[in-house]
Amino acid sequence: MLETGTTRLLVDAGLGKKETLRRLAAVGRDVDRLDGIVISHEHSDHIGSLAQVLGQWRTTVYLNEATHTEVMRILPETSHKRLDRVEHIRAGQRFIVGDIEVSPFSIPHDAIDPLGFTFRANGLKVAIVTDLGYLPELVKVHLRDSDCLMLESNHDLEMLKVGPYPWHIKQRVMSRTGHLSNHTVSEFLADAEAFDAHARYVILAHLSENNNNPDVARISAEEALSRRTGAAAFAGELIVAMQASPLPTLNL
Repeated sequence: MLETGTTRLLVDAGLGKKETLRRLAAVGRDVDRLDGIVISHEHSDHIGSLAQVLGQWRTTVYLNEATHTEVMRILPETSHKRLDRVEHIRAGQRFIVGDIEVSPFSIPHDAIDPLGFTFRANGLKVAIVTDLGYLPELVKVHLRDSDCLMLESNHDLEMLKVGPYPWHIKQRVMSRTGHLSNHTVSEFLADAEAFDAHARYVILAHLSENNNNPDVARISAEEALSRRTGAAAFAGELIVAMQASPLPTLNL
């Protein structure tokens, strides 16, 4: 949930309505309206509860045309009538919701047309990018100058290799259209040319429950950030997001 003084945006809708409301209440947010829901891609953990959420807040859904087609195919027909306010977006074309400027960009993932996003308001920038198999140079460019960066740190490679997933799923996760490993994220964070260390908050997100551990992800990122010195040092806060509980509100 992104909120300014006048605008509220929800990014994806994978949690049920009750769980969404419970988590908002847990961080002291009583949300009576949404100005929009921005959808990154059609996988169930990102759109599975879209109809429920739209039943709570009737609002506009922003997603690209290919993802819209897939969402309508995946969701039950009984829920289609709730998606009556849709605006199609495209990678590389900025759009405005209230006082928030949204910039979608393409990311490499095994979905029909997946997107990452940056959001600008009041001179501040938030970047949210999860579900991508590697970090192309174009994605790194979009992440620059972020005051808050939420980046996937999905799995530990060794845990994934010896973990319970079937081999074809392990191959998918490790592929260039799968998910970012702790190692890949750490190499990005350590690279002063790739990561500008501008962010006040770096949030490691989308951690696998089976193939990662919050402490392992944190240690890997902290070690990488410790390699930065002098003018390139990171002075912000590193946060690890948990699957079972919401983060506290971050004020920028």
